[in-house]
Amino acid sequence: MKKKIKKKYYNNLSTGFITITNYGYAFVHIKKLQKDIFIPKNKTHKALEGDLVKIRFYYNRKGVKMEGEVLKIIKRKTKQFIGILKKSNIKLDDQYGIVHNNNIHVDILVSMKKLEKYHHNDKVLVQIISWPKKLRNPLGKIIKVFGSSGEYKTEIYSLLEEYKISYNFSKKIENEAKKIFSEQITDLRFRRDMRNVNTFTIDPLNAKDFDDALSIRKLNTDIWEIGVHISDVSHYIKEGSLLDQEAYSRATSIYFVGKVVPMFPKILSNNLCSLQPKKDKLSFSYIFNINSKGKILKSWFGKTIIRSDRKFTYEEVQCIIDQKKGDYYEDIYTLFSFSKILIQNRLKNGGIYLEKMEVKFHLDEKNNPISLHLEKNNDAHRLIEEFMLLTNRKISEFVSLNLNGIPSNKLYIYRVHDKPDFQKILSLKKIIEPLGYFLDLKNLKTAINHLLKQIKGKPEQNMIENLILRSMSKAKYSTKNIGHYGLSFIYYTHFTSPIRRYSDIIAHRLLYYYLNKTKNANEKYKLKTMECYEKQSLHCSYKERLAIDIEREFLKFIQVKYIIKFIGKEFYGIITGFTDWSIYIDLLLFQTEGMVRLRDIKEDSYILNSDNYSIIGKKKRKTYYLGDKVKVKLMDVNIEKKQIILDWIDYT
Repeated sequence: MKKKIKKKYYNNLSTGFITITNYGYAFVHIKKLQKDIFIPKNKTHKALEGDLVKIRFYYNRKGVKMEGEVLKIIKRKTKQFIGILKKSNIKLDDQYGIVHNNNIHVDILVSMKKLEKYHHNDKVLVQIISWPKKLRNPLGKIIKVFGSSGEYKTEIYSLLEEYKISYNFSKKIENEAKKIFSEQITDLRFRRDMRNVNTFTIDPLNAKDFDDALSIRKLNTDIWEIGVHISDVSHYIKEGSLLDQEAYSRATSIYFVGKVVPMFPKILSNNLCSLQPKKDKLSFSYIFNINSKGKILKSWFGKTIIRSDRKFTYEEVQCIIDQKKGDYYEDIYTLFSFSKILIQNRLKNGGIYLEKMEVKFHLDEKNNPISLHLEKNNDAHRLIEEFMLLTNRKISEFVSLNLNGIPSNKLYIYRVHDKPDFQKILSLKKIIEPLGYFLDLKNLKTAINHLLKQIKGKPEQNMIENLILRSMSKAKYSTKNIGHYGLSFIYYTHFTSPIRRYSDIIAHRLLYYYLNKTKNANEKYKLKTMECYEKQSLHCSYKERLAIDIEREFLKFIQVKYIIKFIGKEFYGIITGFTDWSIYIDLLLFQTEGMVRLRDIKEDSYILNSDNYSIIGKKKRKTYYLGDKVKVKLMDVNIEKKQIILDWIDYT
């Protein structure tokens, strides 16, 4: 009996966003259907990646797969694209040069008459102006040139343009900042004077925006007073001002290798608001008494004036801790001892102790990467981190709880972190088991901490740490407190970095409102609705993710540019991922991923197993798993695509 072929329907019309592959065929997602509609290459009808399109769809001849065609482009996702201008290999009588963009499947043509002042391999912003019926490619005009592709400044400014991030401040903003800078500190009546207490900052070597400082003094044989002083940015930045609107729009500073795009003009971020040594500075502080066992006896929150005695780098403080001598040794070692108690308490309460290794680059005078080192948190980093975590927790608790410990139901901005996705945890468990590791799902936090200890120093450490991070939910900002899973804190906020995070400015303003509500000293600030603060929280979370993405993308560019000099050399790596056609390998020396095409492995023909976690050879049946250590040769580097191409040379 012949299988009944489903009739071809032409009256199924719908709209959706189109995803176009590099090969030209596409898919359209329609909410009411489980599977995306396949659009053949010849039926995309001038649609581009991400466009909102109207389609007609039907079953194909076999009656199995839905196929469709684009009838109309309802709305372009964008008409502007960043790409590489190609002028070489163009004949004298050719009318057009081309702009190639990796994100769309067609090149954009630009009239040669309008390319005289541009160079081959320039990175440009091009706008589509038309798409004539007779042409396979759209026509465009160049709006902006960033410079030669692959250069440091070119890549930074083109990335900022692509992510629609401002990097210059308007004259009005700069003038407002200068006016604030020129105004003298006058009214100190409401500030606690901490200028006579030993105070210092501890920051990275190249830091210029010092958000936080620590003070310490011994009160008696068993009790110390510790102050965590945070720059009082909200004192200078009035809500609703041009500066405030600009800071909110940016929501975060962005840290590239060798460059910062600040949330505030440098006259504020690096000068007025920065807690520089030997200068009177305004701060918002958490000051507490603590005994030798690490028990906090009393706490105080409020505005202060401080004078930092010394600016330390993390390296200097680590030396003092290791050698047990140096400037402010006694104070630093006491703070270090308390930080160890804070870590122990946090881990006892179920906090996850994940310390990722960071890749740090040294740049030459032309901003080319000349060397790298892998940096992990040391005791000096942990010292600062623990006191910042404590401050963020204590401030959040102060607002959220009454003196009797009952929730106050006050409106606040929290840093929240949900439980991990169970399916991702199951995947993690399946991946690590062939490597000899086990994950107890009943006691997950304890199991993760145990796993992190087990992998320390092992080749697969970086891969498994990344898998753990990917299995976790993303931390975000919200007025709806669900606690912080990773830290195991019921109440947590971000308060300690107001120079570089707008969320912290919101936290400052709200805390100051609650501190002064009973004194009627803060009549100017009025609480907004929860919906308004929730909207601000969502905005800060979105901008944070954007900043993380752009920082990672630029770091990948620096890594790829650095690794060029090693082409032809062999390295060890760890398998971190598989696709149907490739293997991804983390090069241990560089902590960056490269790719081997399965078809390029000559020793056998490998296919992806159904679990997606391993490959198997058709002839010899040898299996490679995620986390396996292999030897590879660096074959090629594509800076434009930020790709590292490897050759598989280890068949053992």
